[in-house]
Amino acid sequence: MDSVKPLATSSKKSKLARTFAKVLHIRMLTGVSSVDGIRKANRTVVVKTADSQSTDSFDCSDEDQQERAAMEALLAKLFANITALKAAYAQLQYAQSPFDVDGIQAADRTIVSELKSLSELKRCFVKKQLDDPLPETAMLLAELTEQKSVVKMYEISVKKLNSQVRLKDSEIIFLKEKLEESKSNNKLLEKRMNQSGPLSVLENLELSTVNSNHFVRVLRHTVKTVRSFVQLMIDEMKSAGWDIREAASAIEPDVVFLKEDHKCFAFEAFVCRVMFENFHFPNFALSSESQSLPNKKQQQQQQQQQKKVYLRRFTEAKSLKSKELLLFLGQKPNSTFAKFCRAKYLQLIHPKMESSLFGNLRQRSAVSSGKIPDTAFFGTFGEMARWVWLLHCLAFLFDPEALIFQVNKGCRFAEVYMKTVTEEVFFLSTQPDLRVAFTVVPGFNIGKTVIQSQVYLSQSQHSHHQIKQPVHTKHR
Repeated sequence: MDSVKPLATSSKKSKLARTFAKVLHIRMLTGVSSVDGIRKANRTVVVKTADSQSTDSFDCSDEDQQERAAMEALLAKLFANITALKAAYAQLQYAQSPFDVDGIQAADRTIVSELKSLSELKRCFVKKQLDDPLPETAMLLAELTEQKSVVKMYEISVKKLNSQVRLKDSEIIFLKEKLEESKSNNKLLEKRMNQSGPLSVLENLELSTVNSNHFVRVLRHTVKTVRSFVQLMIDEMKSAGWDIREAASAIEPDVVFLKEDHKCFAFEAFVCRVMFENFHFPNFALSSESQSLPNKKQQQQQQQQQKKVYLRRFTEAKSLKSKELLLFLGQKPNSTFAKFCRAKYLQLIHPKMESSLFGNLRQRSAVSSGKIPDTAFFGTFGEMARWVWLLHCLAFLFDPEALIFQVNKGCRFAEVYMKTVTEEVFFLSTQPDLRVAFTVVPGFNIGKTVIQSQVYLSQSQHSHHQIKQPVHTKHR
């Protein structure tokens, strides 16, 4: 059988298509132009027959070789020219924002120049003026020009990103300034509210005008100061490396917290339990005051006089500003209020806790010796203690005195005696029957008026928990 030989074609269109395919194939494989195709002078085509392994060779002419090399050089120039045009257009966009007249004009001149070069390449291709004495050198120069244009585009992209970063930084600074301004305005509004708002009704308070609304206002502010102190305490614990989850579980074991940030209510409950302990006793049953306290019969005889004492204490503590509080406690260390603050601090802040938070026991030592530490931590505690003291004084202005109560764990939720510290539990819980996990803020009875306790509701881990009614702790 005769060997089959390939048909030779001289079509210009076919040659151009093969050249494009070859250049594009090389670029996909290596990312750069290749000149290997023009290093060989001859190209051999091997054709196998069915019964013979012989080959026939066809050598390309020097004219075809030069024409192919010139076409590849033209394509390399074309790619380099297009890339340079893209880089110039990117430069033009970058110069528009912010508006740069010189940059726009320079980019415009570059674009016009590149378009002229493209037009010249088109003219050479159409008129078949592809003669290039050094096609390999021309290809390498075109490749170098293309790479420079790519680098230029990357540089422009980096400039854009840096500009966006600077813009974002400016926005952050502006928002921080707005935040500080808002905080300042909030403090000013809060100060005005305290001066002329709901707490203004507490000024010039008289025994004949005291009512449950006054008590509710003081209680709300007391709870606010408790939460401020708890937040400061948690921040200090986090800074000292405490495990907040473990600490909350130690305070309220076997409680299912429906959200991670609900653990703060366990700390609020602990602080309230300590601060409101012995609330129903005159002067919080301080040992140093016990001998001077009148008995029950004498209390009835001296009731009016005793109420005047509590009203005087209320007015004195209420008139103090936050900056004056520590100074007042230091100047009157033997006052009932100062003794109350020192006793509650020593009861609330355990020595191991203070040592862990601050690395020493200096504050505790100062409090134990009758002194008042001039620290931000004790200042926040003192503000909280002041409002608990004010609430205590106000409770003994009523006839009969206000009674304090708390709700036992496991009780069903009853709106008469309690309200939840977060409404989210009704949406987050998968169980319809929510029980009281613990009391956060105690409730109060003023005659027939019930001020609800604040409780944390949770799905119980024990399905058969006994239900208990709220327990009232009466004044003895």
